[in-house]
Parts: sequence; C-alpha cells; structure tokens
Amino acid sequence: MTDTDVQAPKIEFPCKNYPIKVIGEAGDGFTDMVIEVMQRHAPDFDAGTLVTRDSSKGRFLSVQVLITATGVEQLEAIHVDLRATGRVHMVL
Repeated sequence: MTDTDVQAPKIEFPCKNYPIKVIGEAGDGFTDMVIEVMQRHAPDFDAGTLVTRDSSKGRFLSVQVLITATGVEQLEAIHVDLRATGRVHMVL
C-alpha cells in the first residue's frame, strides 16, 4: 500500500454526536454566535452539549459542540457560515 492508497475514513450519515470545535478570539457573544449558527444548520442541536475552553492567555476561546451530522453539505454550510462571521479562526 502506498501513501496515495490511504483514504480518510468514511463517515456514515446521519452521525450522532459529531464533534465540531470552533476557535476564535474571545469576546462578548462568541459562544452565542456559535450556538446561533449550529441551531440554523442542526435544528436538533442541544446547547447542553456545549463545552468552552479559554486559551492559556485568555485571548482565544474554543467552543466544542455535538450535533447530529446529516451530510457533507451540512458540515460545509456550517463551516462557511462560521468563517463568514469574521470572528472564527479555525473550525475542526
């Protein structure tokens, strides 16, 4: 097997408890903005699954959520909307 034969694992949709981590500059409303985007694209999103973590110096905030992923299109739309806010540095 060569390096080109290795493929990313396939995800079966729907995928419950799919983790998404959003990293951006800490500030008022960042967590609320993430929640709003998730609710728009994953109506059954439970904000109770949300976990936040400040960076060591407090400049950045990571917000991890769990959603039921319904497909690649949904995940791409979430990524695009989060990046369009101008407050998000990375979506994992």
